[in-house]
Amino acid sequence: MLIGLYEPKFRDSDNLLLVCRQVAYTAIVSLGVFFVILTSGIDLSIGAIVSLAGVTCGWAMSAAPPKFLPCLALAPALAVLIGLLTGALVGAFNATIVSYLGVTPFIVTLGAMGMARGAVLVLTRGETILGIPEGFISLGVRNFTFGIPGFKGVPFPVILLLVVALLAHIVLKYTAFGRRVYAVGGNEEATRLSGINVRRVKFMAYVISGLLASFTGILYVARFRSAQANAGLGLELDAIAAAVIGGTSLMGGEGSVLGVLIGAMVMGVIRNGLVLMDVSSYWQDLIIGAVIVLAAILDVWRSKRR
Repeated sequence: MLIGLYEPKFRDSDNLLLVCRQVAYTAIVSLGVFFVILTSGIDLSIGAIVSLAGVTCGWAMSAAPPKFLPCLALAPALAVLIGLLTGALVGAFNATIVSYLGVTPFIVTLGAMGMARGAVLVLTRGETILGIPEGFISLGVRNFTFGIPGFKGVPFPVILLLVVALLAHIVLKYTAFGRRVYAVGGNEEATRLSGINVRRVKFMAYVISGLLASFTGILYVARFRSAQANAGLGLELDAIAAAVIGGTSLMGGEGSVLGVLIGAMVMGVIRNGLVLMDVSSYWQDLIIGAVIVLAAILDVWRSKRR
């Protein structure tokens, strides 16, 4: 509201559609890392997974892949499957080391972030992958009007976000796996003693995180008409901050899908407002960083009150 009073352009319908589209990308990644945080873990590799999944998907459907790889130009559906599989594999890599070797999630996912970014540079040589089919690109810019006259429509990423959010809510609230995710974050030792396979629960949480990060990476390919090596850079910070702002405890075991969506909207509105107010990109990073620190402080404060 304050941003709208200061900058009337914020209330413009086209800008609001843009905000919703941008929020959708962050929120999908946030919902993935939300599963990990609920188990009292963390996943710093999600931004790099966005980039790697986008590159593998773009390469698979492109007529101009990296010079040292064969030109396959696969059908978009198969290319999307390859992108999703890439994210799931990175998630499984993180999960195996965290769950079965007992290495601290921060260190594992930090290393995976570097490895994924390096793999992107190896595949692309820092160049943008072009030649994306027009039919696939249309998903990145299409708005669904549902036949309503005068309605500008709902962006496809927003529709996908709503589907993902609904599925995440159902899984966490109405399935045994969802209850176990909360239980692991609430008290891991008690959960283990009750007979629940804690390792398996953690494994699935990291795979889901990687899978949903790859969703955004693939959507970026459609949005930007290319697969870019720097896609998703810094997105892990926005995604984690969105979850925490939405009430998810970094200690694990507490949070909701609705809260994550609200947190992602807050982050999206702040970023869009700063751009409309012509705030320097340097100051934007400082302000967003301060928001993340405040969110962490708020989480600690909430924990002490309980």
